[in-house]
Amino acid sequence: MKSGLYLKLSVNGIKKNKKLYLPYLITCICMVMMFYLIDYLAVSPQFAKIKGGDTMQMILGFGSGVISIFSLILLYYTNSFLIRRRQREFGLYHILGMGKIDLVKIMVLENLIISVLTIAGGIVGGILFSKLGELLAAKILGSNAGLSMKISVPALVATALLFLVIFALIMLRMIVSVYRLKPVELLKSEKTGEKSGRKTVKMTHEGSKATANWIFAVLGLLLLGVAYYLSLTIKDPLVAMIWFVVAVVLVILATYLLFIAGSVTFCKIMQKKKGYYYKTNHFISLSSMIYRMKRNGAGLASICILSTMVLVMVSSTTSLYLSMEHGLNLRYPKSVQIEMYTKPEQTEEMKENQNGQIIELVQKVLKEHNQTAENPENYRMLTVSGIVSKNEIYFNPENAPGVNGVNTFDHLKMIYVLPLEAYNRIMGTNLELAPGEAYLYAKDSDFPYDQITVENSGTWSIKGHLDKMISNGNNMANMNSSFYLVVSGLEDIKALEEGNVSVYGVNGSYEKWYYNFDLPCGDEEQIQIQNEIDKKINVLAEQESDTIFFKVSTDSRAASRADYQALYGGLFFLGILLGVVFILGMVLIIYYKQITEGYEDQDRFQILMKVGMTQKEVRQTINSQVMTVFFLPLVAAGIHTAFAFPMIEKMVHLLAFSDRKFLILVTVCSYLVFALFYIIVYMVTSKQYYKIVSGKQEESLFS
Repeated sequence: MKSGLYLKLSVNGIKKNKKLYLPYLITCICMVMMFYLIDYLAVSPQFAKIKGGDTMQMILGFGSGVISIFSLILLYYTNSFLIRRRQREFGLYHILGMGKIDLVKIMVLENLIISVLTIAGGIVGGILFSKLGELLAAKILGSNAGLSMKISVPALVATALLFLVIFALIMLRMIVSVYRLKPVELLKSEKTGEKSGRKTVKMTHEGSKATANWIFAVLGLLLLGVAYYLSLTIKDPLVAMIWFVVAVVLVILATYLLFIAGSVTFCKIMQKKKGYYYKTNHFISLSSMIYRMKRNGAGLASICILSTMVLVMVSSTTSLYLSMEHGLNLRYPKSVQIEMYTKPEQTEEMKENQNGQIIELVQKVLKEHNQTAENPENYRMLTVSGIVSKNEIYFNPENAPGVNGVNTFDHLKMIYVLPLEAYNRIMGTNLELAPGEAYLYAKDSDFPYDQITVENSGTWSIKGHLDKMISNGNNMANMNSSFYLVVSGLEDIKALEEGNVSVYGVNGSYEKWYYNFDLPCGDEEQIQIQNEIDKKINVLAEQESDTIFFKVSTDSRAASRADYQALYGGLFFLGILLGVVFILGMVLIIYYKQITEGYEDQDRFQILMKVGMTQKEVRQTINSQVMTVFFLPLVAAGIHTAFAFPMIEKMVHLLAFSDRKFLILVTVCSYLVFALFYIIVYMVTSKQYYKIVSGKQEESLFS
């Protein structure tokens, strides 16, 4: 057979099936374009020079990996719709005399045409939109990018290689599928349904099928219950981050099991209710729903998972970005923060002298700039970490009863200890404590006991629980849940310090002095003041090296603003891009579902008419089923997002976000906007469904 004929058949096959191929081509082009855009920004040396650009590049590097994996899964999966639809055509070719090698040649040429068109189109689109993406990313960072457009050769090569590999894997699957099927199976493959659903319920007889469905349905409920339980019960933000991936995997597995087997099992249960089942509408609807869910459960589960991913990603990153200033203020409650570290070699006189010298130095720098420190705070505090077991805190995890390597993080707390005098002075209170007593402030945790014992340090009676604490940024933004102990005096702090050093030796924790204050000037001058203070402290440290003048660090809200913009802005930018990618995948799957349902329902219309149903009843029944099937993922995605919310809240807390009401508001708004978009997609794609169905029944049903 001439090679020109293969090419002609390949081109004609794509043209004649443009309803199937056009959305696939557009999605492939968009995937290529998105990957090039992200990879371009991730490796661009020009973008790295933008303030905060290097931080965003690290985040985008992660995003390029996510898109790589998702593109492979999505294109590999959606290609199965194309193959299943075309296999009947290939079966006819085979019966008419073509060998399987001839069919393979046609499919290879089709795949080559699609890969060349989409990779070339996607790269061109990526190059054209790369400057727009760079300008948008720079805007999010609060910077400006140049107007010159450049082509990134590394990004271009990486994009081409990635999608060549993806299309090669798709082509390999196509070849294997043709060689495995017989001519008769090729002709009937269009009616076989999805592989995931078939494998789940494929048994030797009906009883085995029902048993398998029950097992998988119960397993799905159990997995989903475990995932929801983890989300609702984990209190510690760091532990939530560790278990988040586990919960996500459990939800994905449970969703597939419930959509594939659980939905069928539920319909079977309803079938056994005679009073409900033996009614005209219910009889037809239930039988048809069982048929639809068996065939389309895996696709609907994919839509649900993608919808959930979009909702979680967009709501969390949008909340972080819009509340960036809130997070910055939480981390830096004062304009300038100075930490003065101490060592046991320093006497109290040396510590006081160092503290006084630093404050005098700061005042001198501020005077040079005609500025005054507002709302100054000067206090000392000890920071240690410990393993909490009931009312006891252990510095050495091996000594803590009931704690092992697996659950160590569950019991890990940060303990901050400060004297009562400092707390009363800064917070404006008049609390009193006797020796051996303490006030407790438990952040993100509970402590129901009336006394607390710390390893090698002593025992303190809890006189009361505080509802507010000094806003020290390092402490408030800590990843672990925390205990704040307000003790009667410096002797208690010394005892805790010595107890920690007895376990960790030279690596133990020592108390720090904090001097924090606000400045009424702008960001640029604040940064300049901080830099001058930092330089003068370094000079002073060199001069006082013989007197054990220890380390001093300075930080400011203004100097860290760019880093926060890079982190929050990078996550927001990546969230939007990945959200668009996941939505593209969802739309493509919904479209193919509508197409598949349309071709299946052509013949079913005739059958329902023959069993005595009127045209109106048939249309109502089909409409009800289609809407139920396609809106079920949206409802399930909303439930998943609601149960995931507690864990999401704890994870964003690690990024200094604590506005729960705002997160709820953004999540609800995201769901409503997404639901509206989902409805529009359904309405647009359903037109194709009705066109296909009406093509065979136009005169009888849609006239």
